[in-house]
Amino acid sequence: MSALAERLSPADLQTLLLEVYRRRAAAVTPSGLLRAYERNRFTRPSALDPGELARLTAFMYGRLARHGFAGVELSPVCPLGTSSAVATVAQDKVVTTVRNTEVVSDATNVLALECAVRRRELLRDDPRARRRVRLASIHRVVRAQKFAGPGMSAHFALLALATAGRDEGSFSFETGTLAEQIRVHLDLLESVGELGYRIAAIRVLVTDLTGGRHREVLREQVLDRLASAHPRIGFAFDDGRESGRGYYRGACFEIRAVTPEGDEFNLGDGGFTGWSAELLGNAKERLLISGLGLERLCERFR
Repeated sequence: MSALAERLSPADLQTLLLEVYRRRAAAVTPSGLLRAYERNRFTRPSALDPGELARLTAFMYGRLARHGFAGVELSPVCPLGTSSAVATVAQDKVVTTVRNTEVVSDATNVLALECAVRRRELLRDDPRARRRVRLASIHRVVRAQKFAGPGMSAHFALLALATAGRDEGSFSFETGTLAEQIRVHLDLLESVGELGYRIAAIRVLVTDLTGGRHREVLREQVLDRLASAHPRIGFAFDDGRESGRGYYRGACFEIRAVTPEGDEFNLGDGGFTGWSAELLGNAKERLLISGLGLERLCERFR
C-alpha cells in the first residue's frame, strides 16, 4: 500500500490505475452494466424535473447578478485533495478518480480555489488590495458517504457562494460579508414565490465561534440590521450549535425554512474559513462560504 501511495509518482500511479480499469471495463457485459446502473447509488438519475431545475437555476443566476455575484460554471472534477487539504473532510467521503482528480463534492471548496486565483491577481497589482471577489455556482455535487433517511441522494444540486477579500479590522469584513450573503439567500428564497414556490416561514440562526468576543457586533451589524429589513423573518443566535465547529471560524449561520404543511428543513448553511489565508500564504486574507440546497427546495417547497 505504501508503495502505491508514496513511492509511485502521480503520473505512474495514474498509468497503473488506468490499465487496471481498462481491463475491468473490458470484462463488463451489457447485462452486468444494466444491473450496475440500477443498483449503484452514484449513477441513479435525480427524481427532479430537469426543466424545473433549469428554470430555477436561470432565475437564481439572474438574482445573484443583481447582488454582484459572478456566476461560475465549474468543471465536474477538481484537483485531488480539494476537500481534504484545506477543509476538514476525509478523502473517503469524496469520489476520487484515477486521473489524480476528485469529483466535486462541495462547490464552495472549488470556489475558494477560484477566489484565491482572482485575489492573487489583485494582490500582484496591490499587495494590500481590499477589492472583494464574489462568486456563485449552481452545481450537481457528489458525496461518497451514505445518507440516512428517505429521499437522500448521493448527488444533488447545490447553490454555492464565496466572498473573498482582505481583513479590514474590527471584524468589519466579517460582519459586512455575513450580512450580505444572508441577505442574498433571503432574497432568493423570498423571490422564488414568483416561480410557484411556497415558504411559510424562514429562520436565520447565527453562531459566534469566538467565545462571545464578537457577539455584540454580530447582533448590531448583522442580526438587528437584517431583522429591520426583513421583519417577517426570525433572527436569533444559536449558541448550542455543534455542527461546523472546527470547520468554520469566527462565525457561521444556518437558514431554516418551513413548508406550508408545517415541516421545517435546513436549506442554507455557511461560515468563515481560513482557506484563502492558507492557499495564498497570507494571514490577512478572509473568506466566507455558504450553500443553499436547491434539490431540497425543489422537492419540498414547490
